[in-house]
Amino acid sequence: MALTYGHAFSHIPIFVSLSIFLVIPSSCLNPRKFLNVTSYSPSDSPYQSSSYATFYGPPDGDGSEGGACGYGKAVGQPPFNSMISAGGPAIFKGGKGCGACYQVRCVGNQACSGNPVTIVITDECPGCNYNFDMSGRAFGSMAISGRGDQLRNAEKVLVQYRRVACNYPGVSITFRVDLGTNPYYFATLIEYEDGDGDLKTVEIKEANSATWESMQESVGAVWKLNKGAPMRAPFSIRLTTIESGKVFVANNVIPVGYKPGDTYRANGNFN
Repeated sequence: MALTYGHAFSHIPIFVSLSIFLVIPSSCLNPRKFLNVTSYSPSDSPYQSSSYATFYGPPDGDGSEGGACGYGKAVGQPPFNSMISAGGPAIFKGGKGCGACYQVRCVGNQACSGNPVTIVITDECPGCNYNFDMSGRAFGSMAISGRGDQLRNAEKVLVQYRRVACNYPGVSITFRVDLGTNPYYFATLIEYEDGDGDLKTVEIKEANSATWESMQESVGAVWKLNKGAPMRAPFSIRLTTIESGKVFVANNVIPVGYKPGDTYRANGNFN
């Protein structure tokens, strides 16, 4: 599956442990159009940041299946459930913002409920001079019940937002092995991190090794190591978050005999 997707129109988003399970592995249509980003806040903290939000894709859809973070069809499946958004440059952060969660509520439109919705950053909107280009479903969720279409007809609304901790109850961190992986090169998409949601560093350790090797961010939420020498599974992967500096180790999460395209779950999550 290609890991870079395009939005269409006037702005173009370019677009853990021994238990192992195999699991089943965005298009701004109208230009609807600030920058202020903070670390994530307690749920009772005030909204101190304002911007604008638009939506792309079908009115009640996923936006696009994929996006610059590389999540693919997962954006429309639990736990994302289409509650996603492309981020402008200050939100996407060159890919470092992938997986971060925000509460967003719209103001100044009669259809706005004033209630916040929680979204996950899964895509990039590099041409946006505002922060959020949401899926149609997420955008409509900010409306008073039954008035989602009225809100979408506005195409662009003023929003207040705050960074919040991601929360995926009962969901472990997952590692989807990139299709380009081979014995000398390993890459994986990392999904569903509780808490910060985004990652500062990713490290990998081979079988019978005491050395952690740094992986590089490849595309969005995909991290890679181009070792140039045969690598021996099982692999353990160590994650460090950006905001809180928390560390999670997924011991032996990538098994012997792993295959590109397969997805493996760690035994646990940050929270």
